[in-house]
Amino acid sequence: MAQHIFVDRERELQFLMDRYHSSVPECLILYGRRRVGKTALLSRFLQAVPGFYFLASEEGTASNIRDFSHYAGEYLDDPDFERISYPDWQAVITALIRHRNFSPPSGGKVVIVIDEFPYLIARDRATPSLFQKVWDMVLSREQVMLIISGSSVSTMETDVLGCRSPLYGRRTGQWQLEPLPYPYLREFLPYDEEDLVMAWCMLGGIPAYLQMFRPDRSLWENVEDQILRKGAYLYSEAELLMQYEFREAGNYMAILRALAAGYTTQSSLCQVTGLDKGMVSKYLAVLSRMHLIKDEVPVTAHAGYRRRHYRLTDPYLTSWFRFVYPRRAETETGKSREVLSSIRDEIAPYCREMFELLCEDLVRRGILFPEASGSRLGRWWQKEVEIDLVGLDETSGSALFCECKWSTLTHRQARGILTALREKAAGVRWQNEDRNERYALVAKNIEGKEDLIREGYLVCDLQDIARLSGKYLAERKG
Repeated sequence: MAQHIFVDRERELQFLMDRYHSSVPECLILYGRRRVGKTALLSRFLQAVPGFYFLASEEGTASNIRDFSHYAGEYLDDPDFERISYPDWQAVITALIRHRNFSPPSGGKVVIVIDEFPYLIARDRATPSLFQKVWDMVLSREQVMLIISGSSVSTMETDVLGCRSPLYGRRTGQWQLEPLPYPYLREFLPYDEEDLVMAWCMLGGIPAYLQMFRPDRSLWENVEDQILRKGAYLYSEAELLMQYEFREAGNYMAILRALAAGYTTQSSLCQVTGLDKGMVSKYLAVLSRMHLIKDEVPVTAHAGYRRRHYRLTDPYLTSWFRFVYPRRAETETGKSREVLSSIRDEIAPYCREMFELLCEDLVRRGILFPEASGSRLGRWWQKEVEIDLVGLDETSGSALFCECKWSTLTHRQARGILTALREKAAGVRWQNEDRNERYALVAKNIEGKEDLIREGYLVCDLQDIARLSGKYLAERKG
């Protein structure tokens, strides 16, 4: 049975509460991918303020207006409210505002949440225009807080937030809900740090996915039961996400599978998928806008640099397209144990790749090496030479060079990596004559790391990540 945990989201709750106490009516847009925690956040917010929550469906405008009037009637404590037939959204919302029991509290507002707004748009493309009219003629004149929420990132960013959307000039604020940072995984799972990192590599920070893993089961038991078993939630979630977001889901899945397999350039993606360059370019732009992939250039590259690499950044989708999707035939025929065995054989190189992304995120958040993080952060490469992570600070002139290794290192191995890193850093053309260089190494375990730290290196292993993650959580909760 899935856990039910609400963690983090202090900033998001504070954002909503600040807007609730503002002196003007608010029209907020809240969005984020499926299962990232929007409904849980809105439910928690509505525990503290007056208002009601409505979840749109795919049943059409008339049915949605009836359902909306039901929840509005519950809020108004008037069972007769939903018995009236309202012809359109303006009529039902006007009736709500004018009802005798509609009374915003002093210094506050009545909160109206409309979740999964893209369902309304899918059944009636005029929905954004209709709600623009509702806002202009009704809600903008009242002490209300309208929250329009949705899981289809592409629809929300185009039809709600896009500059051509009728609602573009009406919103008073917006927030894209992101996955939880890595330190919060320990709120869900009682694993040691190595297994916790591997759980992140498989699931990322999506709360609903993490809640599927039972804390009384080992990492690999959970992988087999929750990801590799036909009928399990996480076995089909990736495909459902693709179908929910994209009309041409098959083409997007072909590109994501190729990315997960290591095809990172546009030309190689065209070759392996059989799609033409224009189509691949369009699909990559959409995936990038949804924050499922990122296009990479060397961190020192100029704005017009063309030889871009593309990388899947969502851990769950990366692991699913790498391990589950290509082996569905075996899983469908009940061979999940054999699939699990093959994944365990191949997990080390996969974790090496994902560990780099995790370390970059930890540095970006100031959890790792806050004294050396920069305004520009990313990989650097030139021909056959590559550095996992380079941070450049334009203001101070400092440069961080970091290698990330998903392995246990002896003192001699660690020193060799740091020595080679110094040599590679000399090839990074950025303020070479006047920069403050710091060299860093992150690995599973590093023997003799104290000696390296005394020599001025920044050295961190999983034990340190656990300690720094605990500190991060304590600061956020304090």
